[in-house]
Amino acid sequence: MVSTSLSPLPVDQSQIRPAIQSLQPQLVEWRRQLHQRPELGFREKLTAEFVAQKLTEWGIEHQTEIAQTGIVATIASGKPGPVLAIRADMDALPIQEENEVPYRSQHDGLMHACGHDGHTAIALGTAYYLSQHRDSFAGTVKIIFQPAEEGPGGAQPMIEAGVLQNPAVDAIIGLHLWNNLPLGTVGVRTGALMAAVELFRCTIQGRGGHGAIPHQTIDSIVVSAQIVNALQTIVARNVNPIDSAVVTVGELHAGTATNVIAASAKMSGTVRYFNPALTGFFHQRIEQIIAGICQSHGASYELNYQSLYPPVINDGAIADLVRSVAENVVEAEVGIVPECQTMGGEDMSFFLQQVPGCYFFLGSANINKGLAYPHHHPRFDFDETALGMGVEIFARCVEKFCVQNRKPI
Repeated sequence: MVSTSLSPLPVDQSQIRPAIQSLQPQLVEWRRQLHQRPELGFREKLTAEFVAQKLTEWGIEHQTEIAQTGIVATIASGKPGPVLAIRADMDALPIQEENEVPYRSQHDGLMHACGHDGHTAIALGTAYYLSQHRDSFAGTVKIIFQPAEEGPGGAQPMIEAGVLQNPAVDAIIGLHLWNNLPLGTVGVRTGALMAAVELFRCTIQGRGGHGAIPHQTIDSIVVSAQIVNALQTIVARNVNPIDSAVVTVGELHAGTATNVIAASAKMSGTVRYFNPALTGFFHQRIEQIIAGICQSHGASYELNYQSLYPPVINDGAIADLVRSVAENVVEAEVGIVPECQTMGGEDMSFFLQQVPGCYFFLGSANINKGLAYPHHHPRFDFDETALGMGVEIFARCVEKFCVQNRKPI
């Protein structure tokens, strides 16, 4: 099965138009320059300066400093037609890079370990190509360079700043370079692609004391252990088994000595699900369980619950458009991977709540070159052949969308 193998599929370069093939060296150069200067969310000043410099050089209309470091480029064909938005994220991660490559991160403790440098390079390449070939489409393309996808989230602030207006966006597309799929594949599906992301932190307050005299205490560790076990019943017994969901406790900290019963314990975790109907359910159920167990032991608690991102839900018509385009760029029989869902989250979801659209995965792993480490790994890297493929898919999506949604003159 394609999705379980990271060996690349053949890439037919004849499906990449000559103008984009000739752009490939520049795409690689831009990506590597960005890779060397990673920046965290809302601090992408060098990245934004690089993007703005290129857009200015090419004479592309753009706005800067949207939601602090975001940029929106507008490319009008001069002919009446729909407005399609393309979104790319720009931020990096607080990870120390371990790759020994000439373009490794020059910023200590920071790394582009998720492919956002590639997303930005693809978006730049698409902007350049469309600005040079305005006769190939009728309408307008808005390219959104978004900050802070990794957190705390830049999509919603950009929406609030009006990036989907003036002119109003009819649909939006975006891609994620994906090392869970091999080069030469595209993961695209209708409906839920990525999960909602919710986070929780809880402090359990008991009463400490000597480990040899437990009857004088309220053991926060015992209480916490029961809570951790009970939280697993939410998915097993409270969620429809047809709906995928995850409740994970990732941290549990308590105690200072072997013979002391801990007065307090702290835990934190994450919740993931695809079905929007479950919004709000996990918060309520988690608190019910924590409150009930604490009451039974005489402990108290403080719960902080945060709904970070909603699920990424693709519109059927736009997903069909992306799929039809991708089938002409990769080997359709094996290169299109519909079963590509992940419990990972993405704030592209906020854009998709506002306008119909499609977020898709572009396979970028090449195990033959050692480019198959997972996202957020200190040795993450990807096959840069995918950069030109991304520009080709975006350009074809623009052309086909404008034809399908043409407006009368």
